[in-house]
Amino acid sequence: MRTIVLDTNCLLAILPSISPYHRVWEELLCGRVCLCVSNDILDEYEEILERKINPEIAKNIIRVILNLPCVKKVIPTYYLHLIEADPDDNKFVDCAFCGEAELIVTNDAHFEVLNNIRFPRFKIVKLQEFMHML
Repeated sequence: MRTIVLDTNCLLAILPSISPYHRVWEELLCGRVCLCVSNDILDEYEEILERKINPEIAKNIIRVILNLPCVKKVIPTYYLHLIEADPDDNKFVDCAFCGEAELIVTNDAHFEVLNNIRFPRFKIVKLQEFMHML
């Protein structure tokens, strides 16, 4: 089973049932993929979902995430500050590091800087690439 951190842009892309990436959401719901989240990540998910959809649906999605068969609630103990271009993205990196996630799934170019860092090593994959891995 893969353990991932899912960037908010990818969460938005996997939710609609008509999305070509909806299978990722189904894999999470079935427990075939484990999702690492922190409070900061959940807060961002909820904030963006409230803005893009509505507050009630946002709360329901967060509730579903917290009740997934395989969700790993991470309390980051290290703050690596590796993404300087958008420091807000570091919450995903810190969660991946402390939660020992195998992959960070994102379509955000800011994460590409991680490919040039020798330690700690992170595997960054785009959502489309992750779909092919399933």
